[in-house]
Amino acid sequence: MPVVEPLETAPGVRARMSKQKSRDTQIEVELRRALFAAGLRYRVHRRPVKGVRREADIVFISAKVAVFVDGCFWHGCPEHATWPKNNAEFWRTKIETNRRRDLDTDEKLADAGWLAVRVWEHESAADAAARVHEVVLSRR
Repeated sequence: MPVVEPLETAPGVRARMSKQKSRDTQIEVELRRALFAAGLRYRVHRRPVKGVRREADIVFISAKVAVFVDGCFWHGCPEHATWPKNNAEFWRTKIETNRRRDLDTDEKLADAGWLAVRVWEHESAADAAARVHEVVLSRR
C-alpha cells in the first residue's frame, strides 16, 4: 500500500479549517429551536440505524426521519459551492466523495424504512423547520 503524504496548506487556511464546527452550527441550533417551538421532540446527533455508521444531526425515532444539515462547501451546494484553486484535485475529490456518501446514506436509511431530509446551511431555519415538521407529521 502506498504511503500518502499529507497536503501542504498555508497556516491561515489550516487555522480557518480547524475552526469549522462539525456539529451545533448556527443553522442547526436555529432549526432545532424552531422544531422544538413547533412541538416536535427529537434526538440530536444519533445514528438512526444500528450498523450504519452515519450520524444524523436531528433524529425523529417514531417517524423514522433523519435530518442532515449540510454545509454548502463540504457537500457541494448547487447554489453556493466553491471550488478552491489550491489543491483543486484534492478538494474536488473530497467534495464529490461527500456527495456520494450522502446518496449512499439516503439509500441505506430508505432500505431500513427511514427518510433522510437534507437541509442546506443557507436555508432559512423557519423554512427548513416547516418542511421537516410537515414530513414528520405525515410519517406518524
